[in-house]
Amino acid sequence: MEETKKFIVPIGPQHPALKEPGHFEFSVEGEIVTGVSIRLGYVHRGIEKGAENRSWVQSLYLFERVCGICSHVHATAFALGVEKLCNVSAPPRAQAIRTLVGELERIHSHMLWLGVAAHEGGFDTLFMYSWRDRETVMDLLEMLCGNRVNYSINLLGGVKFDIDHAQRDAILRGVDFLEERSHHYLKICTTDRTFLGRTRGVGTMTREQADEFGMVGPTGRASGNKRDVRIDAPYASYAEFPVKLVTAEAGDLMARFDVRIRELFESFRLIRLILDNLPQSELTARVPRRVPAGEVVSRVEAPRGELFYYIKSNGSDQPERVKVRTPSLCNWGSVTQTAVGSKLADMPMILSGIDPCFSCNDRLVNIQRGDNSQVWTWEDLRRYGIEYYR
Repeated sequence: MEETKKFIVPIGPQHPALKEPGHFEFSVEGEIVTGVSIRLGYVHRGIEKGAENRSWVQSLYLFERVCGICSHVHATAFALGVEKLCNVSAPPRAQAIRTLVGELERIHSHMLWLGVAAHEGGFDTLFMYSWRDRETVMDLLEMLCGNRVNYSINLLGGVKFDIDHAQRDAILRGVDFLEERSHHYLKICTTDRTFLGRTRGVGTMTREQADEFGMVGPTGRASGNKRDVRIDAPYASYAEFPVKLVTAEAGDLMARFDVRIRELFESFRLIRLILDNLPQSELTARVPRRVPAGEVVSRVEAPRGELFYYIKSNGSDQPERVKVRTPSLCNWGSVTQTAVGSKLADMPMILSGIDPCFSCNDRLVNIQRGDNSQVWTWEDLRRYGIEYYR
């Protein structure tokens, strides 16, 4: 009996199916994937090192550019950490505005992801419609902040801009429109037979596997993980405006679409609640130019999951060290599990299903055995003393 032939199918770092550079090698037998190798690190920009030569205020704007899709949440995480080092709290109205812009950004991110994931599945009509409607939330952010991508509404100690009655009414009209469209998207993603054929039972990750790989955000919650930093460790105004957890149990691509779209409705609810109960206070609190010496950890819930900032100050006007762990870093490992046993044609959707961000993710540990083969298992990582990266 002739032995089955195995092939290696390389994708990237430059490839039409990739929006950003990454290199993937899929081992296949026929159309079935039997192994995956991932190589990242092509867009490492040295932002963490750059912060060590900039002031605290300059670093705020630098970290806002870690990611163009979720720039506000990076600035929020950094600002909250610095304020904690200074023993300063932003005024209540500023915290509420931070939360409001954070939820608008979540809508922007989820709608952008919906279009990209639909495009990878060949559903270009949904891609065009969702990106057309995404312009609504981008227009609202531009109205509030003056920018459509890097909003720059945060300051150390507060926010730059207030919300007046005309802006409030515009936001409510935009939310009403987007909520109607989101109901339409949810119906499509849960009833269209062609779409269900590409997502139901594809790339399934059980709750136990999600815990093992440390998956975070909507990707983890689609496998039944009940974790959300906004609930577990409320920051900004989330204690005053609690979030309702959105989860699913199936753990497949269909569940990931379901969770992200249903999270849009929760964002709509929070935005209305904040606008109806916006506290009265100043917008800023005084933060010293020289931040007191110390260390702090700042955790926030980015659209993709838990965003973790470690900030160290030596008492000067510049950070000594800032370490950023983005949610994509936690979710990438799951691809090596969900891809095996799937069809090669499903790989683009499985990759996009975790909502990856290459540019904010690129912090790579690449370990070589003596025979120059790459190490991928957690057991091997622990053997080499890399338990921290789990």
